[in-house]
Amino acid sequence: MRIIKAFSSAQVCSLIDFAITVFLSSVVGIYYVAATAIGSVCGGICNCIINYRWVFPKSGSKKCYIAIKYLTVWVLSIVFNTYGTYLLTEVTKNSSFLVGLLGSYNDHIYIVYKCVVAILVAFLWNYPMQRFFVYRRIHLNIKKNKI
Repeated sequence: MRIIKAFSSAQVCSLIDFAITVFLSSVVGIYYVAATAIGSVCGGICNCIINYRWVFPKSGSKKCYIAIKYLTVWVLSIVFNTYGTYLLTEVTKNSSFLVGLLGSYNDHIYIVYKCVVAILVAFLWNYPMQRFFVYRRIHLNIKKNKI
């Protein structure tokens, strides 16, 4: 049940992240890498709040400890998301195959790569680190109480 809640939280926060990224990049005209970073920050704040209040039980750990651990994980998550999106976009954006296939839409290919990177980071970094590092004390307290 916890993993379903965690991924539901991640989906809501990813929608916020992506909406802000696309708005800043496409409407405001901010460089896609900066827009990706800003979107990731907004999505991360949303995720921290939802996870603390809904996904992981909050009893047994102080907000400041969770915030410090979450910040550590979150900074690396932002780096992974931003750099991963940048790397995939820059490596492939001049591909003659993609330019021929996508035409003028090739300028927005970063959105596809942002999706791919976000999914990988969520499964391989965010969820494991939140479950076993950020909310570890809480998780262990619950198991001790059940035994």
